[in-house]
Amino acid sequence: MSSSLAEIIDEIGRGMEKLGRGARVMEVCGTHTVTACRTGLKSLLPESLKLISGPGCPVCVTPTNYIDRAIMISRYPGVTAATFGDLMRVPGSLGSLERARAGGSDIRMVYSVADALELAGSEPLRQVIFLAVGFETTAPGIAWAVRAAAERGLKNFFVLCALKTMPGAMAALLRAGDLNLDGFICPGHVSVITGTKPYEFICRDFHLPCVVAGFEGSDMAAALAMILRQLLAGKAEVENEYRRSVSPGGNPQAMELVEEVFSPTEAEWRGLGFVPASGLELKEQYRQFDAGRRFPVGSVPNVVLHRECLCGEVLCGRSEPQECPLFGKVCTPVTPFGACMVSSEGTCAAHYKYVRRGGTTDSQMRMINPSRPSG
Repeated sequence: MSSSLAEIIDEIGRGMEKLGRGARVMEVCGTHTVTACRTGLKSLLPESLKLISGPGCPVCVTPTNYIDRAIMISRYPGVTAATFGDLMRVPGSLGSLERARAGGSDIRMVYSVADALELAGSEPLRQVIFLAVGFETTAPGIAWAVRAAAERGLKNFFVLCALKTMPGAMAALLRAGDLNLDGFICPGHVSVITGTKPYEFICRDFHLPCVVAGFEGSDMAAALAMILRQLLAGKAEVENEYRRSVSPGGNPQAMELVEEVFSPTEAEWRGLGFVPASGLELKEQYRQFDAGRRFPVGSVPNVVLHRECLCGEVLCGRSEPQECPLFGKVCTPVTPFGACMVSSEGTCAAHYKYVRRGGTTDSQMRMINPSRPSG
């Protein structure tokens, strides 16, 4: 029989007492960040156990110059840019995609890359550019669309690729050496595709426990308890709390499709800079679908939009949103200064919505005590 959340929290408290020191665990998934804030999980943990948010929001880690490049390409005659909604309001030095659309660019929100592919098929006189932002979870669908475009002989479908892979970012954070982490809660959605093997190097090279977790508050608490057990036993292994969805080998068909279409490449991350082999680019046989090649805009610098914005520091776990002088004042979901306040998975957006007012909400109390009545 599975333990209740209260029992897991009690186990965590006892484990921290046995450990006899503080511990710092990072979650590297935007949905985990939202869960931790929405459920009040952080407030349930012992003060000596710090749950830190990392670069788990794909929109947030996309650098400013990608937004600028997308806006510049959208100005080409006959171009239609197709994007997920979260990217529309992310600020660049040229404004946002939303403002570019108001200024006359044809920029459309889609729910999937399949929508963009169908748009290209139904409007052959338009050059459709899909803004390919995401992690391993998104990459297989985009690879499928590129291959489908090749099979259908579409000449007007392109992708502007900013796909990234999570293990490289995790390694970059550890090599920086200033976070003093004791373990990772690894992303559930990504791991459905990749399996658990990509995290083994963290255990081997950095001797840190890794646990793949699901997306309920109880999942994250259970993952923390599993990390603590490893710390107490002096172990560093990859464990899988999210066994109901994640298998050790992941989804081989999805990974084979990604490997057919994409190659690893250096990628620029907001907050981390350039990280080797942490991005994906189209292989040569699919390079005709590369929007950057088809619609050149030259070198686009990465511009710091506001010197006081701590979005990059927040993404690297070096600052909490409330430590940013802009947070909740001039930077809000209505007037965002950084991508972390725009995306639904952004750390700043989650803190603004669920944490900034303090206290424990009624829904959080019901998570702790499911029998508690609402109201």
